[in-house]
Amino acid sequence: MRLPLSPKASPCYSPPMTSHTFENIRNFSIVAHIDHGKSTLADRLIQQTGTVAARDMVEQVLDSMDIERERGITIKAQTVRLDYRAKDGKDYILNLMDTPGHVDFAYEVSRSLAACEGSLLVVDASQGVEAQTLANVYHALDAGHEIVPVLNKIDLPAAEPDRIKQQIEDVIGLDASNAVPISAKTGIGIDLVLEAIVTRLPPPKGDESAPLKALLVDSWYDAYLGVVVLVRIIDGSMKKGQKIKMIGTNAHYEIDKIGVFKPKMLDVPQLGPGEIGFITAQIKQVADTRVGDTITDERKSCTDVLAGFKPAQPVVFCGLFPVDAAQFDDLRAAMGRLRLNDASFSYEMESSAALGFGFRCGFLGLLHLEIIQERLQREFNLDLIATAPSVVYKIGMSAGDVIELHNPADMPDVMKIAEIQEPWIRATILTPDEYLGSVLKLCQDRRGLQIDLNYVGKRAMVVYDLPLNEVVFDFYDRLKSISKGYASFDYNITDYRAGDLVKMSVLVNAEPVDALSMLVHRGRADMRGRAMVEKLKDLIPPHMFQIPIQAAIGGKIIARETVRALRKDVTAKCYGGDVSRKRKLLEKQKEGKKKMRQFGRVEIPQEAFIAALKMDS
Repeated sequence: MRLPLSPKASPCYSPPMTSHTFENIRNFSIVAHIDHGKSTLADRLIQQTGTVAARDMVEQVLDSMDIERERGITIKAQTVRLDYRAKDGKDYILNLMDTPGHVDFAYEVSRSLAACEGSLLVVDASQGVEAQTLANVYHALDAGHEIVPVLNKIDLPAAEPDRIKQQIEDVIGLDASNAVPISAKTGIGIDLVLEAIVTRLPPPKGDESAPLKALLVDSWYDAYLGVVVLVRIIDGSMKKGQKIKMIGTNAHYEIDKIGVFKPKMLDVPQLGPGEIGFITAQIKQVADTRVGDTITDERKSCTDVLAGFKPAQPVVFCGLFPVDAAQFDDLRAAMGRLRLNDASFSYEMESSAALGFGFRCGFLGLLHLEIIQERLQREFNLDLIATAPSVVYKIGMSAGDVIELHNPADMPDVMKIAEIQEPWIRATILTPDEYLGSVLKLCQDRRGLQIDLNYVGKRAMVVYDLPLNEVVFDFYDRLKSISKGYASFDYNITDYRAGDLVKMSVLVNAEPVDALSMLVHRGRADMRGRAMVEKLKDLIPPHMFQIPIQAAIGGKIIARETVRALRKDVTAKCYGGDVSRKRKLLEKQKEGKKKMRQFGRVEIPQEAFIAALKMDS
């Protein structure tokens, strides 16, 4: 949600809600595939309702982070309250939640949907239904939402509204005959969207006289206010000064400040059923506020507890190390601050012989990893090295116990392992027909099992089961490359399956480099090992002695390259004379190099690590 301004930014008050306006609330979210125009539609709704003054209006007004604006993506779900006078003359309160579209931030979507009764499903009128459109609309249907289809970008020459309406009906099964045609960029049809929200979406249900029951939707840390908690009131009401209890953590607090986002913070005396707003209550840490928890009155508690959300589980792990060891404390402090506002990001300290002290971090996917890394470098001025991303493996030991392996360097002795299980995903890929062959080959090469293949209009929809460790490296980039950017991809983790996996170590001058070790499928180990040593051969600078670079599985070397030694011309001072003199000098040099190789240390530059750990193509 919106990272707040200082408390000085919200001196004004709005009148308290009265019971007769309860029917006039609409809570809705905007769901869509990436780049289909969610944030632009949110801008137009804010503009049309006059929520933000014209002079303060900027593009993607709800995307508060620089990185969101630059990449054109929403990372954090945002909320804003709009006041709208409908054509029937009634005044409505519209609580809008703008959600991310990328698969890595699906947990943000699910928690936002739980606070709403309806959704606007935005579909690009030229591109049609994409993989994330399906994923997000199923999230909304699971949450019991009423859905209003909205066709965006109808002003484009390539727009085909009638074909896309038919596609929505065929693929999703929603009636799209009364889909709202709009252009969020130019503002065409925005008034129709607002009317559809108030006429077609249901009002919230609730009982104002019942004991307080509120859903904790999100929380984040603010330097001025401490922890700010976003709440959706189900029953009862919340007032300033009220003593509340978090049922999940059994913590008790007194509300200091209560308000709504417009989109700046605006204080209100109370929040009633169906309303979405924020509270502060001198909460010190975000960890004290569990997302999905039920908030109730300290004295008059509600009897039943809300279902809540499943905690976000990290699926990709990698090590982050400072280039300069002196920055380790700065990195620790920066990670602590990021963790305050991103509960799905986890980390623990680790050390590496090659890279020194750093952290093993858990992420929801590669985009999440990239965003966190970029934020650490940009917001905290840190130079970082990331080790190869790996997934969580389950290792069944011969003794009968099962351990989780986050870092391939920590793999136990092979003789004690009964089996290794790896996570598998169910991937849905939509692609134009001409790229179907390349997409199928890519999935087959990554050990995929085809589940389904059918057509959505002119495009093929392929469903595959794939091992996650084949996807985290560069699958998404390869997919975009072979389909010229037209294919879309969505996945969810299904289960763990036993696989023929082995630990591949990389040895430089016979010394194992722990940061470069990885778990790979036995059938792909030779190829992965060859690619790694060839890359390292070009990256490690020549020393005074020959350096062998090897990829090994256990004691078996599967690939080798050699960095040639720098040679000094020791015979330069011999002008003519007997050849045995030259041979003697060369033999002496050879002995020296052999000794040097035995005791010499190979300095692997940091740039070599960074380049070697980039996703291999």
